[in-house]
Amino acid sequence: MAERKPRVEDYMIREVVHVPVTYTVKQAVDALIASEFHGMPVTEDGRLVGFITAKELLRHYGTPDRPISEIIRKGTVTVNPKMDLDDVARILFRYGLRNVPVIDENGMLLGIISNLDIVRSHIERATPNKVAMIKNFLEAKHGISIMVRRRIVPVEALRPTQKEVYADELLGRKEEIKRGLVEPIIVIQKNDHYLLVDGHHRALASKQMGVKQFSAFVLEPSRDVELGMERSAEEMGLRTLDDVKIIEGAHHPLVEITTRLLKSEQ
Repeated sequence: MAERKPRVEDYMIREVVHVPVTYTVKQAVDALIASEFHGMPVTEDGRLVGFITAKELLRHYGTPDRPISEIIRKGTVTVNPKMDLDDVARILFRYGLRNVPVIDENGMLLGIISNLDIVRSHIERATPNKVAMIKNFLEAKHGISIMVRRRIVPVEALRPTQKEVYADELLGRKEEIKRGLVEPIIVIQKNDHYLLVDGHHRALASKQMGVKQFSAFVLEPSRDVELGMERSAEEMGLRTLDDVKIIEGAHHPLVEITTRLLKSEQ
C-alpha cells in the first residue's frame, strides 16, 4: 500500500495572524510589525476576503487612517487542507509567493502555509531514506529482521553513540525546533534504553530546552545483538546525553561551508 503523500493539513500553521477588513493602514502596519510575517490575510467574520502585504502597506504609509479595504486586492490565491504539498509548492513557485492562506469550502480561514513549511516537509521526508539504509545494513550484518515504528520516545532514555556535538549547530537546532521543524531522530530499541543512531544535536537541543519527549523512528530488532556502535559508546563512557561533549569555538562543517562560501563571494 503506497504511503499517503503529505498534505497541507500536515504542515500548515493553524494559529494565523490575520487582520479584520475594518483595520486602517496604521493598525495593519502595527499588526504586521508585531508578527513574524511579510503579509497577512484579511478577514471579515472569519471569512477570507483578501491579503495585505508589507509592500502594499508601504505604498500607503502616508495615509495611516485609510481603511485597508480600499487598498487590498480583493480575493487571493488560496489552497485547501487536503491538497498535496507538492502541488502547493508549485503554486508558491509559479506566483512567486512566500505563503498562501488555507481555507475551507465556505471560505473560512483555517491556516496558512509558507515556503518555509515546504522546506521543512522536504527535510523531514529525507529521514526515512536514512532509516531504510540503517535497517538494511543491520539486517544483513547480523542476520536479524527489524521492525520500524514511528513513536514518541523519552529524551532521558536516549543513549548517545557520538561523543561530541558543535555548539553553533546546537543553537541552530534549537531555532529549528522553535520554528516547528521536528525532524525525527533514529534510535534502536534496547532492553531499558534507546540507542541514538542519528540526531544527537536535535536530542541534546531538546533536552536543554526542557523537552521531555521527541519524535523518533524506532528500529526494533527481532533479537538483541551487540552492535559495534554500542561497544564504541561504552568504551567512550557514553551513558546519557550529559556525557556528550559540546565543542565551543569551532564551526560545525555545515556552518563552516556556508561561512566559507559567503566569504568567497565577498
